[in-house]
Amino acid sequence: MKAKIREWARRYLPAEVLSVVATLAGAGLTWHLFPGQELRAALAGTWAGNVAYFGWLLGQDVRQTRRHLRAAGRRYTRRTFGQNVRALAVEFGPAEVLDSLLIRPALMYWLPRLVGSRSGGILLAKLLADVTFYVPAIISYELSKKRLRRFEGE
Repeated sequence: MKAKIREWARRYLPAEVLSVVATLAGAGLTWHLFPGQELRAALAGTWAGNVAYFGWLLGQDVRQTRRHLRAAGRRYTRRTFGQNVRALAVEFGPAEVLDSLLIRPALMYWLPRLVGSRSGGILLAKLLADVTFYVPAIISYELSKKRLRRFEGE
């Protein structure tokens, strides 16, 4: 189990760090530009965090796949890129839909008000939303490794 936790931490932790920074920046910038627009700030924080998170993971998946294919003397193609995107969609699809459209924006809207701190509320919302996000995401990741993360030449 320790090996699995290390694998998940290597995969998700750098993306999480980027996502936290982007979430706070997105929400903070929106609060600054649109005072009193709490819902807009919650959505901006959610989506800024998503772009950073999934951008990092896709970049890492592409880099790893290129390395494997290059070692086997094969090229990385658009089709291979499609496989990377599809694997990511399967890994996060169900968890992400519920997370981005309902859970995370709702928590980011209400928790800053409830705790009396915008940054504190956003961070708490992010942590709570991550719990409901990672359980299905990790299950999907483990299931997708056998079918969707095997590329030509491996």
